[in-house]
Amino acid sequence: MSHPQDHRLADRRPAHDTAGPAPARDSDGETPRSGAPLARGLKQRHLSMIALGGVIGAGLFVGSGAGIAAAGPSIVVAYAMSGVLVMLVMRMLGEMSAANPASGSFSVHAERAIGPWAGFTAGWMFWTLLCVGVAAEAIGAASIMTGWFPQTSSWMWVLLFMAAFCGTNLAAVGNFGEFEFWFAALKVAAISLFLLLGALAILGVLPGTDAPGAANLTGDDGFLPHGTNGLVIGLLTSVFAYGGLETVTIAAAESEHPVRGVATAVRTAMWRIAVFYIGSMLVIVTLIPWSDPAVTASGPYVAVLDHLDMPAAGQLMNVIVLIALLSAMNANIYGSSRMAYSLTARGQGPQVLGEVSGGVPQRAVIASCGFGFAAVLLSYWWPETVFTWLLNMVGAAVLVVWGFIAAAQLRMRRHLEREAPEKLVVKMWAFPVLTWVALAGVLAILALMARQDDTRVQLYFTGGLALALSLVGYLRQKTLPARG
Repeated sequence: MSHPQDHRLADRRPAHDTAGPAPARDSDGETPRSGAPLARGLKQRHLSMIALGGVIGAGLFVGSGAGIAAAGPSIVVAYAMSGVLVMLVMRMLGEMSAANPASGSFSVHAERAIGPWAGFTAGWMFWTLLCVGVAAEAIGAASIMTGWFPQTSSWMWVLLFMAAFCGTNLAAVGNFGEFEFWFAALKVAAISLFLLLGALAILGVLPGTDAPGAANLTGDDGFLPHGTNGLVIGLLTSVFAYGGLETVTIAAAESEHPVRGVATAVRTAMWRIAVFYIGSMLVIVTLIPWSDPAVTASGPYVAVLDHLDMPAAGQLMNVIVLIALLSAMNANIYGSSRMAYSLTARGQGPQVLGEVSGGVPQRAVIASCGFGFAAVLLSYWWPETVFTWLLNMVGAAVLVVWGFIAAAQLRMRRHLEREAPEKLVVKMWAFPVLTWVALAGVLAILALMARQDDTRVQLYFTGGLALALSLVGYLRQKTLPARG
């Protein structure tokens, strides 16, 4: 497999760009078919909240219960370990995105640093991941609505949500930014209130509560009730709860100040992870026994609120989870459409998706929504076969993307240090040691997935998708003539 030489990175334009006068370009050198660039309609407050809300998803509010049941109090360690890996990945991505803001983000960086096949693989794998995510979130949101309105059908709500967010993303990018701003603000307010109440209860100053001390952390079979195997399961659960942070580097290319925006968002990602994820897990396992059946039956947050005798805790969390699902759905439609647009603009996808109208890649938005809606239909028609295969294919996709990010940063950093050191606004810590540590961490998690029966299936399906995309990308790279 041939890789481009380092001097190829010196050209900001992808290898296939035509020589001669260039039409209007986006900040990353992508050239839309219409000649009109994407609009820069996102403000700094939008980016900040997209980054902030991106780490607070339904996986945290509900999915963390399975991790707690498996790992017990050591779930705090699991989230801390995976959180360190995510910090390293985001720092690497932030370094490359601040140097070259791109609507295709890591796909563009992988293409420049490794080769077109790598950009093709990372980009289309992430697009598939986001589109399947749109379907899963629409189904989850619809199930909450049918619980509130039992006389309605699930498909009605799915259709309503898909139409609403497709329409939002077809309009000006500022609309997406405003929706995400308020969605994220509500999620941040909710989890901040939860952490405040939890901290007061731990200290014993919340009315009607007694300080639990370390009883729940060390009792009931101890801090590691299921040994290291339980910790491994908790680690695997926690890794995939961090998905969503990558969207901010995609959105940065459409912000008023791309370099400053992505640099600020990435630099503040660390304390957000520590406070919202690790802090939440610590509050939960300190206040209630990890073995409490309500942790998995109702969700850990509801279990804690019920323990604190908060009125209507279950319905309150349903509202918050619904907001988290709709926020993720909106963000995934945006991210997938921009990735499809970027791939097409670089000659890595069907050219029909490259049209830009009013600063928005409207056909890419429609295609992404269409794929997501088709996945919803598959969940109705073949829930145990085709839809399950689809879910398994994207089960470990984010790890493949993180691997490409680390590999691309290893190559691109050397080039930037030689050719454009002024672009290193954000620098990876202790390069290249921590880059290799992150890459080893990704490989270690993939190896751990191979040990577990349920995650092994996901690993095989995702590996098959990655190999298929790599083969197609490699053949395209070999057979299609480079332009320019």
